[in-house]
Amino acid sequence: MLTLLINFLRSCWRSSSKHHSSSSSDEFGRQDGVLWYKDYGQHAYGEFSMAVIQANNLLEDQSQVESGSLSMLNSGPFGTFVGVYDGHGGPEAARYICNHLFFHMKRFVNDQKFMSVDVLRKAIQATEDGFLSLVSKEWPLNPQIASVGSCCLVGVVCDGKIYVANLGDSVAILGRFVRATGEVLALQLSPEHNASIESVRKELQALHPEDSKIVVLKHNVWRVKGLIQISRSIGDAYLKKAEFNKEPLYEKFRLKETFKKPILSAEPSISVQTVHPDDKFLIFASDGLWEQISNQDAVSIVQKNPRQGIARRLVMAALQQAAKKREIRYSDIMKIGRGVRRHFHDDITVVVLYLDSNIVSEASSVSLRGGEITLPANSLSPFTVPMEFNDS
Repeated sequence: MLTLLINFLRSCWRSSSKHHSSSSSDEFGRQDGVLWYKDYGQHAYGEFSMAVIQANNLLEDQSQVESGSLSMLNSGPFGTFVGVYDGHGGPEAARYICNHLFFHMKRFVNDQKFMSVDVLRKAIQATEDGFLSLVSKEWPLNPQIASVGSCCLVGVVCDGKIYVANLGDSVAILGRFVRATGEVLALQLSPEHNASIESVRKELQALHPEDSKIVVLKHNVWRVKGLIQISRSIGDAYLKKAEFNKEPLYEKFRLKETFKKPILSAEPSISVQTVHPDDKFLIFASDGLWEQISNQDAVSIVQKNPRQGIARRLVMAALQQAAKKREIRYSDIMKIGRGVRRHFHDDITVVVLYLDSNIVSEASSVSLRGGEITLPANSLSPFTVPMEFNDS
């Protein structure tokens, strides 16, 4: 009798748990193991999807989607803001950007009354200044914060224009329909500031003609001063201000010679273009995605699959490629816990923004951040919401 009662209670609990899981709100996204995702949402110009997967012990990618008024006033201008911040050395810089950049942008839009390149440049500089000020304040007790930095990719769709600002090697891609062929082509809207690119190395050498070792090939990877791959970032105070490149900073970050001008830059590359009727969607992603799949492959995946969960599908496609490179099964890589995962792939953040209309919907107000992962560090929990991939 007791056994029957226990089984009955277990059955009731399972039923209740299943009902709660299927009916729970997706307003702030969902978490499943080391994956966070928002499969569907509405922004000012259409629909969007987000996904983040953690590889590091601490999630160093941060991201946000903000839609509605882009100023401090509810009167607008209205539009959609996307931010992808790929941290390195720790999560502090990426988190700081996520907490401050959009606010600074709204403040400058409020002053100017409209969106512009100047607004983005000022907002990024204010964020950089704020984080370097924080480094100065924390230096006596936490000197290692001087080695923390972040890439910064920002997209704004407003008044029929697409603004993209970038520091580092995250990338924004536009999917544009070509009527003559029926294809959707990938157009890269942001340059990559990575020393692996010859033009970036030449730029660094031109800026530092007196330094023959401004870029160094180390373990077959080009690095600025042999330390870091990217040439532009927010943070990384140890390569911008000589006062932070000394003890008690870890020796591996300290240069043998002092420097008089910043080695890394916080000057963003900014592009602006008018939304074309054939522009279908935008993909914003940290380099964790682009290390695994090409621009055109990403666009083809978005074009050929349902919108629901498309960002998560891109993450899964990247993981499938990471598994193939290591000659393991896709199902095996899905079971690896954070920290250990970093040997197989980086943190990956993806935001897909569909451009369904040039007419802004003021009713689509959104403020969403890529979720923090809260699993215990030793968790090996696999995903329970898989996409359809072959296990090979």
